[in-house]
Amino acid sequence: MAGKNIKVLLVEDNPGDVFLLQEFLKEVTTVVVDLIRVVRLSEALNYLAKEIFDVILLDLSLPDGQGLESFVITHNHAKATPIIVLTGIDDETLAIRAMQEGAQDYLLKGQVTGDLLVRSMRYAIERQRADNALRQSEERFRVALKNSPIFVYNQDMELRYTWVYNPSDGLTVEEMLGKQDLDIIPVEDAQRLITIKRGVLTTGIGTREEVSITIKDTTRYYDLTVEPLRNESQEVVGVTCASIDISERQAALRDRKLAEEKIREQAALLDVTTDAICVRDLNNQIIFWNKGAETVFGWQATEACGKNASELLFDEPSPEIEAALLQVLSKGKWQGELTKLTKMGKEILVASRWSLVCDEQGKPKSILTVDTDITDKKLLEAQLFRTQRLESIGTLASGIAHDLNNILTPILAGAQLLPLKFPNIDERTRHLLEILEINAKRGADLVKQVLSFARGVEGKRISLQLRHLIVEVAKILKETFPKSIEISTDVPQDLWMVSGDSTQLHQVLMNLCVNARDAIPSSGSLSISAENLLIDENYARMNLEAKQGPYTVITVLDTGVGIPKEILDRIFEPFFTTKDVGQGTGLGLSTVLGIIKSHGGFVNVYSEPGNGTSFKVYLPAVEGMETITPEELPPQRGHGELILVVDDEVAIQEITRTSLEAHNYKTLIASDGMEAIALYAQYRGKISAVLMDIMLPSLDGLTAIRTLQKINPQVRIIASSGLTSDNKLSAVAAIGVNTFLSKPYTVNELLLSLQKVLS
Repeated sequence: MAGKNIKVLLVEDNPGDVFLLQEFLKEVTTVVVDLIRVVRLSEALNYLAKEIFDVILLDLSLPDGQGLESFVITHNHAKATPIIVLTGIDDETLAIRAMQEGAQDYLLKGQVTGDLLVRSMRYAIERQRADNALRQSEERFRVALKNSPIFVYNQDMELRYTWVYNPSDGLTVEEMLGKQDLDIIPVEDAQRLITIKRGVLTTGIGTREEVSITIKDTTRYYDLTVEPLRNESQEVVGVTCASIDISERQAALRDRKLAEEKIREQAALLDVTTDAICVRDLNNQIIFWNKGAETVFGWQATEACGKNASELLFDEPSPEIEAALLQVLSKGKWQGELTKLTKMGKEILVASRWSLVCDEQGKPKSILTVDTDITDKKLLEAQLFRTQRLESIGTLASGIAHDLNNILTPILAGAQLLPLKFPNIDERTRHLLEILEINAKRGADLVKQVLSFARGVEGKRISLQLRHLIVEVAKILKETFPKSIEISTDVPQDLWMVSGDSTQLHQVLMNLCVNARDAIPSSGSLSISAENLLIDENYARMNLEAKQGPYTVITVLDTGVGIPKEILDRIFEPFFTTKDVGQGTGLGLSTVLGIIKSHGGFVNVYSEPGNGTSFKVYLPAVEGMETITPEELPPQRGHGELILVVDDEVAIQEITRTSLEAHNYKTLIASDGMEAIALYAQYRGKISAVLMDIMLPSLDGLTAIRTLQKINPQVRIIASSGLTSDNKLSAVAAIGVNTFLSKPYTVNELLLSLQKVLS
């Protein structure tokens, strides 16, 4: 379609949406769009009666047509023209029904870009042309293949069946059309076919393969030919395939190949020295023991041969072993995971494969066993599963934190603003307001802990010498902890520097030490030590979270009651606690983990019931000298500047308006992105800055900011959100907004941000 105009009929009655679409299409320079716009369904039908369009963009909410009925009427008047539904109705059921009725795409307003819209139109036009070409050729194929045993079909670029002729093996045309191979045949067979067909789609070169397919518990063999399917422009738009059933002639060959393959597999296994290979007779006596078995289990071949395999490798009889033995004798093979003993009495986990070996007459004579030590692999998998579980919980925690921040913002700002509005209130009322402010801040701190766990909060990073931080924490502990707990530190003078947020790392140490104190029943000791550690490739491979390089390691060791093994994997989950109700939130260790991960580090814990607990915190070391964070300056009052406040929370609108007007600013309020654009267009010359919430209904904050920047490239914007994730911050920075205000914010933080963008 390069170099050709696209003639588009836009059926849309909302001028604002038309304006945005026109702006989007202007951004795309790869294609010229001839756009004809009508506002009523009846006008569209009049155009379709006398003109031909390449594509129709149809809104489902029109003055003379609503919902799916509008699409059906339009489609009946222009069956040869692709229709893209472009609407603000976010209804999955309606979208599915529209696609079933023949819509080429279903796009939501507020999520559309110029590139997306043009790609959708191009795809719709090309797909319509391809469908027309395929329909014209179907009849010719049917005549040619009427009496042929060949199964022929076409698939599109997504490998969905678009045309089927002469299906076999019990499948009907209706069962196949619109589906993919994964929908109708087993995964392994489907993946093999997909690989072959994807290769043809990629290279544009046909191929011929022999494949096996299992359909409805029956395995058949086919001679499969796959060729690229091209449109009139010679572009590949799918594949055309023909297959002939060759199951009968393959049966004898298959049996011979299977027997030969079994012999080759067994011969190859004997050469795998890293695996433990053992052959035992039907009385379970070991008759062969390879070098790999010597390495894995520790017994030499001279020690193992002639011994009973069960007595050598298991401490007691097991029903699982009996079941495996019965299966290998009846079916010829068994595989699974088993726990076995080494010569030193250590338990190891092995992936075990058993094969029945027969003599020339086909009678069973021995069992071949191949064991792979997967103990370390299982430990790494456990680390991975724990990390994935904590990340999913972190996502949930982030969502909760966002809502709480929106609630706390007006409470905190109101508590700070009321004393300014009423300077003559009595002392008791002032004290109540102070209590309100203190507790609102405590709630905000709790939310920050949740966000720290969720790895969505980046603190201010400076070069730190952890020795000073450890000394400071130890001093606090000695003054506040019971005298029956002995506090000690051990920190070398040459401890490496780290890059971090001192407040967050102080919180990490305090959380670990408070937990240690609670784990010591009456008396005991608590030590904080630090050391330099250079992690090599071997260590990094054994710990998924570690990377090669220098680390500073802090160890918090106590002589408390220890942590039971059954809950050790859960201690970092948010809100999980073993403490009594009211004695802990369950956020301490989850916060520790979130902070350390955000610093690029990791945490390991070692504990045994009755023998205390050791937490090791690993932080990447850096070169450089310690830096100091500058003090925050007090904010200045405004000079009557007009500020556009954009937020969908009414409470935040009101408190922000009141806060700004109390400090000599003027305000305009918008509840979503569309309203913000309209107000800015009306008062562009008077608005000094825009305070924009990122998460807005109808039109999100990022899209609204981009639109404002098109109206005025010099617009001053403060982005705000209750969920300060790295992705959000990066997206905001990418569009040129460098001032971000995290909810809940105080009046001072709001004023300082305004002062920054207005200066």
